[in-house]
This record gives sequence, structure tokens and C-alpha cells, in this order.
Amino acid sequence: MRNPALTLCLAAIAFPANAAEVRLPKFTREVLPNGVVVYLMPKPGVPLVNFRILVKGGVESEPAGLAGLSAVTAQLLRTGTAHRTATQFSADLDSLGGSFGAGANEQYVLISSEFLKKDFAAGLDLTADALLHPTFPENEVKKVLTRSMDSVRAQKDNPQAAINQYFRAFFYGPAHPYGHPADEVSLGRIDRGKIADYARRLYVGPNIIAVVAGDFDSATAVAALRKTFGEAPAGASWTWSKDVKPEGGARLLLVDKPDATQTYFSIAQPGITRTDPDRTALQLINTLFGGRFTSMLNDALRVNSGLTYGARSSLDLHREPGAITISTYTRTETTGKAIDMALDVLKQLNEKAITAAQLDSVKAYVKGTYPTQALETPDQLANVLGDIEVFGLNRGEVDDLFSRIDAVTVERANAVAKKYYRQQDLTFVVLGSASKIRDVVQKYAPAVKEVKATDPGFGN
Repeated sequence: MRNPALTLCLAAIAFPANAAEVRLPKFTREVLPNGVVVYLMPKPGVPLVNFRILVKGGVESEPAGLAGLSAVTAQLLRTGTAHRTATQFSADLDSLGGSFGAGANEQYVLISSEFLKKDFAAGLDLTADALLHPTFPENEVKKVLTRSMDSVRAQKDNPQAAINQYFRAFFYGPAHPYGHPADEVSLGRIDRGKIADYARRLYVGPNIIAVVAGDFDSATAVAALRKTFGEAPAGASWTWSKDVKPEGGARLLLVDKPDATQTYFSIAQPGITRTDPDRTALQLINTLFGGRFTSMLNDALRVNSGLTYGARSSLDLHREPGAITISTYTRTETTGKAIDMALDVLKQLNEKAITAAQLDSVKAYVKGTYPTQALETPDQLANVLGDIEVFGLNRGEVDDLFSRIDAVTVERANAVAKKYYRQQDLTFVVLGSASKIRDVVQKYAPAVKEVKATDPGFGN
């Protein structure tokens, strides 16, 4: 387990206060003969090593009708391998005092594990065993699928979690790979055969990115990683060749949860990709608008009016254009007032110029928080290297960040705000007691779709 005192020590050593720039520590990149990409970033000081293994594909690689397959496959990696049962895997992990987790996002499956420096070899063996030799025992498959379906059902009773899934399905639409959150129906179609076939196709050398960051001996690590990941099957590289856009548009989804005493809502419009040239300026604007506690949205809806305990704006950055989304919740009786106020803040951003003082404030905020949020610990550093590889970036993504921030002028900031934070063609997703808010929310979009929270799926 991570020692908080040591973590703070690392932060103090790596990032002196008021640093003018940030720099990625030195790292190496190597492509093995079977296509596995290996990154090594030695970071002495704290005796921890993080293994971050990415398998390209994720949600984007799921076959039609099998939403959730990538995440379920990832969850099963520790439930039995050619060398360990699920019980043995857990016992070995516990004996090392390490951590192991696996999941999936839009672009890749992620395996993340962390061990003490002295357990480098044992930690690597355990992590690679899960990735390269899973057996997917039938009894474990049934357990994971049952838990996954129970989790989906439980989300329906948790509006804060459920609205995110309804939003994905509605905003992106059925033709988009991001528009298929796992539900009872798609999970019910998954079985051991489909899981094993998916792993055979995707868990191959050209799709694997192995990132190791932390305190380790480089020469020993290189030899061990070459040997271990050199055993991965060569296979065929999975490539993303689609060009899809969110369905978006001026419409509203009303999710009826009759027992709800609060209304949760999201207001969204199309955003950008992870590599869009506007990303730095847009991240600054989004932070100012709704990405920090002292944002325009939170000031208006929480601090000044007390309509909610928190309002925010999120900016998706994926391979395909994501969403810019306002999200919050309020009491049922103040639903209209809260939505109107959120729209008014959006209007202010669009119509009123951002001042030099506001821009200076958000620049200082981002510069001050970025190092500890992205570059402090081995797992954060490994995450940066993984994104660099997946999205075809380079170390300039970090090394040039502060200079890119400084280059955003007031004129550029206002142009970006007007370009992306529009007041037309907004997509609304509202979850609450429909009988009490139906008449209130109909005015926000010309097309309204209504579903029940008790219905299977997420309105898709």
C-alpha cells in the first residue's frame, strides 16, 4: 500500500513551489519483435513500482450488442490463470502487499498494479500472468456477469450514477460506440466463449502497451520486460478506423423515477477530441466555467443561490469528439429555476467577455494543480505515458503545457468560449419524478422522449 508521507515527500522533491515549467522525467520506449510497446520511467526516491498495462480497444472494440464485454473481460483476469486459481492469485497479491485492478474505458483495457521495489520480479510475474494466461473459469464468469447485472440494476436506484449512463446512450446515440453503456440486455448476451474469443483477438502483442514507472533498476527491468512480454502472441493489430459524431441536437430525455425527491440533469453539446489544437484553451475555459469549486457555475447554483450542493462542467477528451456537459442536481420543486440558472450562466460565458483577471486566475489554478494531479506518483506518471502512446502524442504534451497555457490570450480565450459554449442545439437529460417536472422541462427542447427508470437498459 502507498505510504502517504512518502508520496508527499516525492511531490516536494519533484515539484518545487512556483515552478515555472513542468517536465516529464526521462523515459525510454521500445517496441518488442511481437509488437508490444514498452515504456520505462525510473523514478527513485519512493520504493514503489507501478505497472500500467494497456490493451488497445476498450469500448470502441466491443462487437455490436455486447456492450460491457471489454470491462467484464478485464474483471475476470484475476479470477484464474494457467498458473493460479482466483484464490491463489489473491493470496499472492496479499503476500506482496500490492494492489491490482483492471477495467476498461473508451479506448483501452487497463491493468494497473503497484508493488514495493523489492517485489519487482514477483509483481511483474503476477501482473503478466493475469494478462497473458487468463483461463476464464466458467463459475467465475457467471459470478462476474451476475455482479455486473446487479450493479446495473443498483445504478437505477442511484440517480447520480444512473444519469451518466442515460446521458451516454442519449447524447451519443445508437450508431456511436460510446452510446452503448452496458445494461441487463447486453450483459445477458455475454458468455465464456465470447469473453475468451475477445481476449484471443485483442490481448496480443501489437495491442499491448506496458508502462513501468517508479523505483527500479533499469537494466534488470529491461531484461525482465523483454522476456515477459516477449511471450505475448503476435496476433493482428486492432486499429480504429471509424469517424463518428455524437447524435447531439436539440432534444430532451426525461427519465421517470417516481420516488425521486431531487432532479438530476445534464446539459450537453459536442466538444473536441483528445488531440484537438484547441484543447489547452478549452480546458482553461472549462475550468473557469465549471471545472473548479470557484467556477461560474458553482458560484451561481451553489454559493449564491443554494439551489444545489455542487454544479460542474466536464470536458470529455477521447479519440472521437466527446461532450461538454453541465451537470448538477436540485430539489424537485426548484428544477426549472436551476436549469434556467445553468442556461443563464452559459449565456453569460457566451455573450460576456472573459476578463484578463479571470484568465490569469484560471491559468494560475491549472498550473498549480496539474503537477500534483498528473505527475506526482508512479501511477500518475505511467498514466501520462500510456496516453502519449494511445493518442499519438509526445513528451511536449507535458513539457510544453505551461508555455501553451501562457500563449492563450484574452482574445483567444473569448473566441474559444464562443466557439464551443453555444446556447443552441443543446441536449438535455433529466432524471426525476416525471409527474412533477414533466410540464416544467418540456420547454427546453422541441423533441422530448420519456422513459421509466424501471425499464431495461438506459433508454437506448
